[in-house]
Amino acid sequence: MPGGVRPRAVNRQVLTDRVYEEVLAGLMDGRFTAGAGISIDGLARDLDVSPTPVREALARLESTGMVTRVALKGYRVAPLFTTEELGELMDARLVLEPVTAMRACERATPELVAELARSVADLRDAPRGGSFAEFRDYWEADERLHRLIAEHSGNRFLLSAYEGLGGQIQRFRYFNGVGVTDAEAAIEEHTAILAAFRTGAAHSVGEAMVAHLAGVKARALGDVRSRDIPMAHPRR
Repeated sequence: MPGGVRPRAVNRQVLTDRVYEEVLAGLMDGRFTAGAGISIDGLARDLDVSPTPVREALARLESTGMVTRVALKGYRVAPLFTTEELGELMDARLVLEPVTAMRACERATPELVAELARSVADLRDAPRGGSFAEFRDYWEADERLHRLIAEHSGNRFLLSAYEGLGGQIQRFRYFNGVGVTDAEAAIEEHTAILAAFRTGAAHSVGEAMVAHLAGVKARALGDVRSRDIPMAHPRR
């Protein structure tokens, strides 16, 4: 009897994963209009699936902040960040992540340092094309270093706060549709964080994380201004 149920469950999960990946790529590539409604039935037709995996994929994407659910109206693409909101997001990361980094350094094991080293190597080797399909491995390696540090902070509340910001970080990445613009600087900064972990000095790790996030903030705001990407007006 279990053998008759398991394949259906597996196939449904595979379908949901595929829909999730397709919609995520569309969001990251800017193929969905910010603020626009998302037709579950329309996506189901386009992807040749039933509405169920579409609903499940959108529910997963809601946790990233890239889509929102409106009561009685279904799902919508998240609005663009305002420049002010982008600055606030990066300021929040500047408060949180240096602390998680110092905590993780105090608890660091050789295994953690090795995992961080792999993430830096993967970041260095990953392609950096303009589409999400081309820069996805880079994006994953970038995110992995930050997540590893948060997971090894030894503080469930810090981890929860990081996870809450994590989705917004994805949202900030998708609005510009310009791909990877700061690879060399980001790789250098991740390498500095890794080097600080290897010294075992928590204050040095915290300083390296501050330098990295300050650089990310400046480059993100610079991309918006230099490429003249339209941003929403600040909401009062």
